[in-house]
Amino acid sequence: MLESRPRAQRKSFAAASLLDAGAPNSVTRLSGKVALISGGGTGIGRAIALAFAREGASVALAGRRLEKLRAVTGEVKKLGGKASAVECDVTRAKDVERAVRETVKQFGRLNVLVNNAGALHVSTVESITEEEWDRVMTVNVKGPFLMSRAALKEFRKCGGGAIVNIGSVLGLVAMKDRAAYCASKGGVTLLTKAMALDHAHENIRVNCICPSIVETELVKGLFDKSDQGQALRKTRIATIPLGRFGRPADVAEMAVFLASEESSWLTGAAIPLDGGLTAY
Repeated sequence: MLESRPRAQRKSFAAASLLDAGAPNSVTRLSGKVALISGGGTGIGRAIALAFAREGASVALAGRRLEKLRAVTGEVKKLGGKASAVECDVTRAKDVERAVRETVKQFGRLNVLVNNAGALHVSTVESITEEEWDRVMTVNVKGPFLMSRAALKEFRKCGGGAIVNIGSVLGLVAMKDRAAYCASKGGVTLLTKAMALDHAHENIRVNCICPSIVETELVKGLFDKSDQGQALRKTRIATIPLGRFGRPADVAEMAVFLASEESSWLTGAAIPLDGGLTAY
């Protein structure tokens, strides 16, 4: 149908169709929104903060290392964006409630929550200590629970909101020597779906990004510079059909989509962002 029109008409028709469909705008995709991002001082959290600021959002960064958070807020402000930093341990309810309260005090509201803070442990159920098991579960599952619970009341004041959980492909499939991590990220996947059902009637959407291995400070520690370390790195890359590890920016762009109105009919999704790993 479109191809039967003259070229000028086709171009005009296509442009109008994109506008009607709410096509992405590089300036306004998150304009007017306020986002709280846990683990916002490094890696994926930093990338999400910069991407959100680029798209017009004001961002509040929460984490335990205040100097890292302040460095990222400085980067955001250089981009012309608005940012604040709040010291917060996501496993402590009082810290979480304060982070939400300070975000609203600073920016007037809260529209988006990104649960990014996480912990990794390489072990089986036999080799991990009880204390380490509890730490992984507390950071990876209790943290999103506390953050989400605190954000819900502010979302209601705005007539809705979006929660973006940063899960893992290991919340969808398993891997050797990751028992605690797989269990915790599986919990994030199902927590996402349960919250999506519980709060859909309030126009509160909850989705989960499930990345494969992403080049962050945490991951770099898995592969040292030795021949053995580099061989292990090559072996891991070989499992990914697209032939590379993910980049923080890959996750950040998906987070922008999930936080924006472009995904207004998407909730309860656990999206594998994995270079094709789970296509096998």
